[in-house]
Amino acid sequence: MEDFSVFDIIGPRMTGPSSSHTAGAVRLANTARKIAEDDVAEARFTLYGSFAETGKGHGTDKALIAGALGMEPDDARIKDAYRIAREKDVFVSVEYSDEPVDHPNTARIIITGSDGQVTEVVGESVGGGNIRITSINGLAVEFSGEYPTLVIQHDDKPGVIAEVSHVLAQLNVNIAFMRVFRHGRGEDAYMTIETDQPVTDDMQKMILKLCSGINKLFAV
Repeated sequence: MEDFSVFDIIGPRMTGPSSSHTAGAVRLANTARKIAEDDVAEARFTLYGSFAETGKGHGTDKALIAGALGMEPDDARIKDAYRIAREKDVFVSVEYSDEPVDHPNTARIIITGSDGQVTEVVGESVGGGNIRITSINGLAVEFSGEYPTLVIQHDDKPGVIAEVSHVLAQLNVNIAFMRVFRHGRGEDAYMTIETDQPVTDDMQKMILKLCSGINKLFAV
């Protein structure tokens, strides 16, 4: 018998007409904001598939902007996302593409921080407000955001994964899922670790302090 979560049955708490086009879109952009370390001076969105075809009517553009501004799916201000972005001096743009994609509810989110650093995230809204992140800065990854998730950018060298796993064990943090993705041998890599407990700021600092080869770490 197939298992269902409560969100599959009654849906998430949200503002807007569609869990996929509104709640999922907010969560996608909010996750991209966290990957960009909550520094958003500019946000550019490209919508594909059903997002592109019906997104305007469902308010997907507003939902994405709201998520990039740090709002949650049940925030009543989502409908005013364009105005709030202007008030915060955050430049936003939305494009609609007919390029074929693997999933009908796909968005590409490019965030530029106040220091000029650019973060590109591609993700999918898979139904019921649930999401899947499929790419970070051009590197294919996969995580859902259903669990507390650490995303670690690191050097592809022996020992990094073992060091991170050891520190998490010492902190009594249980790993639910762990995946490693890389551009190529010895090049830049990402580790995604979904855990049963949130990894606090202090825990993240300890991981950075005790583990070599980590270039960037953030929790989503």
